[in-house]
Order: sequence, then structure tokens, then C-alpha cells
Amino acid sequence: MVWEQFEAITRVPRPSKKEEKIIEYLINFAIAHGIEYQKDQIGNVVMRKAATAGYEDRPCVILQSHMDMVCEKLPEVDFDFDNDPIQTKIVDGWVMAEGTTLGADCGIGMAAALAILLDKDSEHGPIEALFTVDEETGLTGAFNLGEGMLSGKYLINLDSEDEGEIFIGCAGGVDTVAYFKAEYEPAPVEYDYYKLSISGLMGGHSGDDINKGRANSNKLMARILLEAHEDYNARVSYMDGGNLRNAIPRDAYAIFGVDRPSSQSFKQRFEAWATEVKAEFTLTEPQMQISLCSEPKPERVLKLELQQNLLHALVGVANGVISISHAVEGLVETSTNLASVKFGDNDEIIVTTSQRSSVESAKLYAKKMVESTLLLAGAEVKHSDGYPGWAPNPNSQLLRHSVECYKDLFGTEPKVKAVHAGLECGLFLEKYPDLEMVSFGPTLRGVHSPEERLEIATVDKFWILLKELLKRV
Repeated sequence: MVWEQFEAITRVPRPSKKEEKIIEYLINFAIAHGIEYQKDQIGNVVMRKAATAGYEDRPCVILQSHMDMVCEKLPEVDFDFDNDPIQTKIVDGWVMAEGTTLGADCGIGMAAALAILLDKDSEHGPIEALFTVDEETGLTGAFNLGEGMLSGKYLINLDSEDEGEIFIGCAGGVDTVAYFKAEYEPAPVEYDYYKLSISGLMGGHSGDDINKGRANSNKLMARILLEAHEDYNARVSYMDGGNLRNAIPRDAYAIFGVDRPSSQSFKQRFEAWATEVKAEFTLTEPQMQISLCSEPKPERVLKLELQQNLLHALVGVANGVISISHAVEGLVETSTNLASVKFGDNDEIIVTTSQRSSVESAKLYAKKMVESTLLLAGAEVKHSDGYPGWAPNPNSQLLRHSVECYKDLFGTEPKVKAVHAGLECGLFLEKYPDLEMVSFGPTLRGVHSPEERLEIATVDKFWILLKELLKRV
């Protein structure tokens, strides 16, 4: 039943901030099956199912997932996320998509909730299934959850990615965005021009994967351009790298020139640099591609002072793990991600970064650290509103039920953890401070990248655990 719902969801386009089609799908689903539903002003949808006979006195449980998906694809893939259905395939026990993100984050959570609403064999108390909008690019749905949408005592977040692990806390986050006023001058004539391309990186989730030693395409691009600037009088015309604030950037490219007498020396240095960098990341980035090809002379290049400030900022700005938690073994406490570099249409260069931490004061310090570097480079810096973390409650009754269910069903004890990724739970807790919450799901890998995949064998365990937990709560 879960797989039927997941397959149907993959056919519905649902980019972040463009959830109209999936909202319509959910409402039509509720109407078709006679399920009570409610939609708030921002687009969140909640469906309600009454308790089964004999369970009427049980507390209401909220099953929560988000509608939107990260939309990333391989450069060579022709795909329209606004209109095309995801093309799925099975590879060695995993479900994947054909060159795009799969959307199992959080499509499989949505599918489980819909399956519970339809399942006539499940035993449970009252259920509210909440589907939120725009989790991936701003947590807009959770921030603006309508009054009276929820009445449950317990909330099960279905947006986790590791079977056998139950999460009871997550990081908060904030975006730091720098705006450089782009100033240009005519491109020098006595220059040879090139296109630097970096591709094939692993990328991944900027929370879950930030500690895995993966390369950041924007940082690599800035490294070679700064060296070219300092040693070969390079002049930069254009740069583009990364796309999403919550994804480690996989691709980047730049158009630039070096003065003609230095071209041969530069090309030799570039080949050596590419070899050095591939060796540096040989274990974490086996598919890395770095190329240099000749390019026609552009009309303009950045003014020298701006170019110098921008490159120093991109090389100098913090990226990756900042600190490890002393409270939860192995948990990344604080991190930052240089997510994207974009030359805008209005002569503006936009550099987007995101900071995460399970400690609010550390999150604010990381934000200031990144801001300081960008301010020193002459940028205007703005911050998003940010979102709170979810403080662990190890004494939760819902957690106790969850652990006991898992042990009884599968004969092993699940790991109880906090996650460095951002979940909507912290925002729900602000609106409903008495909620008890846990988060669990099947195993996902490569989320927020075209390598996203869902392990088939773990979905059945996820479904069995969810049904049993609803019965016992």
C-alpha cells in the first residue's frame, strides 16, 4: 500500500514554493476517499481519521511530512520539474530516479501517512496527517501553520533517512546571503579566455552529509581563480556554482582570461592543480571532473578590485563542520555551507550560504563569522529569519513506546539520536509546546542530489513499526 501511494506521488510535480499540483492531489485524495481535511492559508493540508473501535480514548497522533522536494538533476538530463513526472528505476535493491532527485525526501513519508489513512486493518487512536509546504527552501509551511490545524498530543515526523534510528532532536538553521554590486570594464584584448568547469561531485544534504569530506564546487572554483588572479593576472567575466541553499554544490563553472604571454604556463599549472585536487579528494569524490577549454573573448570582465574582493571572500568564507557536539556523541553541532554563487540579471552577484547548529548561540556565532568575512569584502549581507532547533527530550513517553516497539518487532534496540539536518519539529514545538515528538523513516542516501535513492527492504520495516507504534500509543 505504501508503494502504491509513493508511485502516485512521484507522478505529481512538487518543487518547493510550487506545490499547487500536490496540494490539489491531496485534496482530491481526501474527497475521493471520504476523508475529513482542512487547508490553511499558506497551503498546508491536514487530514483526519477517527480512532478504530476500542481505541477512542487514545490520544491523537499527528503523522507529519512535507510536500515539496529538492529539484536537482544531472547537467545532461532534459527534465522539467514543474511538469514532468519523476522517472523511477530499481538498482540493486534501491529505488532511484533517472538522472534527477527521487523525491523520497519526503515523498515516502507522505506515502506512509496516506497509506495509514486508507488502511482498514490498522488499529489506532485518532490520527491527524499533516502535509506541509516549502520545507526545503524556508520551512514556510511550518512557520505559517494555521490556527486550529492540530490537536494531537504526539507527533511522528516521517522525514528521517536511517532505518534503525529514532531521532529526538535536530539543528536550527539560518541563511546568510551576500550581495556584491557587479562593476565591469571591457575585457582585455591581449588575453586568452577559458571556461573552467567542475562537475561530477557527490553533493548531498548540507546537514546530513556535511561531515563526509565531500568537495564543494564553489570552493574549488574560487581556489583556482584566486591562484590565476595572483599569478597569471586573470580577469573573471562570469561565475556560476550550486543551486540550493540546503545542498552541497556539485557543479560550478567560470569564464575568465589570462594574459597571453602567461597562457601556456597557466595551462600547465592548471593540469597540475587538477591532479592535486583529485588526489586530495580521491576517497570522497571518485567521479570528480575538472576541465579547461578555450572560450571566445567576452564583452566584459569584473573590475579588478571587485574581482579581488569576491575571490578572497569565496576562498576565505567558512565552509564545512565548525564543531562537534559534546552532548551527543558523533553529532555535528555547528556547520556552514557555501551553497551558491550567482551572477544576477541586474548586475548583482549573489553568494548564498547557510549555517546550522543544535546550539542556538553557536548558530548565531557561525552566522556572524560568515557575515564578517563577506562584509570585509564589501558585500551587503542579509540573513533569513532562521528556524529553531529541536531540543531532545530523552524522557518522552512517545520515545519509550517507539524504542519498545522496535525492540519487540525486530529483536534489536534502535539508536536514539539527534540529527544535524533541519526538521520542522522545532517550529511545531513553538506553536504546541506540550507536543512529544519522534522522527523515523526508511533508509535514504544521496538526498538533495541526483544520486538520491531509497532502500526497498527498509520501507517494509518502516511501515510495520509505524503501524505498531500507532496501535500502542
